[in-house]
Amino acid sequence: MVKCLMLEEIGTVISIEGTHARVSVPKKSSCEGCTAGTCTLAEQSMEIEALNKAGAIVGQRVRVMVQTYAYMKGSMIIYGIPALFLVIGAVFGKEITPRFFPSRDPDILSALFGFGFLLISFIFIKIWSQKQAAKTESTPVIEEILE
Repeated sequence: MVKCLMLEEIGTVISIEGTHARVSVPKKSSCEGCTAGTCTLAEQSMEIEALNKAGAIVGQRVRVMVQTYAYMKGSMIIYGIPALFLVIGAVFGKEITPRFFPSRDPDILSALFGFGFLLISFIFIKIWSQKQAAKTESTPVIEEILE
């Protein structure tokens, strides 16, 4: 049996909405390990919605777990699909549409079809993300209350 890897985030519960909690987690960056300290970055955080399995209340620090598979799958869809559609649209516009529009510049058609396919990919992603929101396997889960 394959063990599923988990990503861990530590954050603070900022609101409770039924069985879910909104958790504020600090953004991670390449600057966090820097010892120079020459840059002054405002502390930034992001909010995630997690299943409140541990029964946390507002103000508590919690450990939130996210399945690595769900995270990677989402990343590939969010970044990969638009890039793929952009390339397919550009190739389609450059190679196929000049047969139907011989008087038009193929580079302009390539750009138009590339951006058109890119916009279509965003519609597909929106539909996919709405379906994923209903599934619990891709939802982050509050596993432990720390404070």
